[in-house]
Amino acid sequence: MTSLSVEMLAADATAPITSAGNAQLGIAVLAGIAVIVLLITKFKLHAFLALTIGSLALGAFAGAPLGKAIESFSKGLGSTVAGVGVLIALGAILGKLLADSGGGDQIVDTILAKANGRTMPWAMVLIASVIGLPLFFEVGIVLLIPVVLMVAKRGNYSLMRIGIPALAGLSVMHGLIPPHPGPLVAIDALGANLGVTLALGVLVSIPTVIIAGPVFAKYAARWVDIPAPEKMIPARPSEDLEHRPSFGATVFTVLLPVVLMLSNALVEIVIDDPENQVQKITDVIGSPLIALLAAVLVGLFTLGRAAGFTKDRISSTVEKSLAPIAGVLMIVGAGGGFKQTLIDVGVGQMILDISENWSIPTLLLAWLIAVAIRLATGSATVATISAAGLVAPLAAGMSTTESALLVLAIGAGSLFFSHVNDAGFWLVKEYFGMTVGQTLKTWSVMETIISVVGIVFVLLLSLVL
Repeated sequence: MTSLSVEMLAADATAPITSAGNAQLGIAVLAGIAVIVLLITKFKLHAFLALTIGSLALGAFAGAPLGKAIESFSKGLGSTVAGVGVLIALGAILGKLLADSGGGDQIVDTILAKANGRTMPWAMVLIASVIGLPLFFEVGIVLLIPVVLMVAKRGNYSLMRIGIPALAGLSVMHGLIPPHPGPLVAIDALGANLGVTLALGVLVSIPTVIIAGPVFAKYAARWVDIPAPEKMIPARPSEDLEHRPSFGATVFTVLLPVVLMLSNALVEIVIDDPENQVQKITDVIGSPLIALLAAVLVGLFTLGRAAGFTKDRISSTVEKSLAPIAGVLMIVGAGGGFKQTLIDVGVGQMILDISENWSIPTLLLAWLIAVAIRLATGSATVATISAAGLVAPLAAGMSTTESALLVLAIGAGSLFFSHVNDAGFWLVKEYFGMTVGQTLKTWSVMETIISVVGIVFVLLLSLVL
């Protein structure tokens, strides 16, 4: 994975493109973020355009020459897309294959067949977590909602008792686990190790999803007791297919990139010798690009061909998977441009100077910054990108474990209290047939629990690692 090294980040932070003082830079940062927030929330401008304009506004407020601000933005956009763009594309292809082939439905049906009333919420967490690994949050919602609604209706379960665990599983994967866009960008910006971040992310995710999912679902079901809306039960993707991939092959394909990346991280920890032949091999096969590419190539056969897809159908599936992510790529790229502009105008050094006298831990500071941007913009991805850019210089000199925990702290903060300015809020509200108040008491509280529990466990890990 192409990434900015810590040394480059530190060097950029100490060589700003403007000589503005800390006070002016602080005002410039607030003004730049305010422009982005205003354009997204008030004028409903696409996040890509808002981030682009906000980056240029930041440079202007900081007193940087327009040409230098444009250069910084372009450099950040290019390096970010080069670093994570292909990974997002590969993840989208794998997710589309999983959905269209019926592999996702096969996982769902197999697990639900072995679950009973008491274990059903835990089964929903497991399903959402496995399916959520390669899928974007919105795609995961669309894939899982029919299952949630059908299980609630046929088993006469409370919709919240079944739905909250599924939503928690998807949301935790989206905010904390690569190869989702937010964590990938934060890893790139902070120079963190993807394998270590993935391993620690799994450690944080397990207790977080348990507390925010099955445990909280008991209370959410009491607060909002509603039946599954009949009109919102759509057809499942695999209903028209004659064949579906087997459960074992599907799970193997979905978990393949995770296993390869975790193996690489484990070998680096145990052997820790770049010249060792085993480590050289795992460095290659465990790199995010190769791991995801391997999963996609395997998926063409274990998912596509197993579902009876022709070569033309597989080609069409791959092609259709790329179109929807164009907007995601541009937002992520523009976020990288905003991050680089922050670094180049000297904001990083400003934060280093100011935070020297603060007693607040770096991990908590990163979480609070992400929370503030999340509340203002409603976007977890924008919050992650912006917060990573602001705290990137603080990662200089950090150990591999510390930088990975910093990524997770930002990811946890980016999920805090989803409300009316978040598209996910309205998606959940409409699918579940809830009022705004009911959505706030369930979905919004669940997101807040994920964020708070996530940072608590990140801080606890920082004490022992």
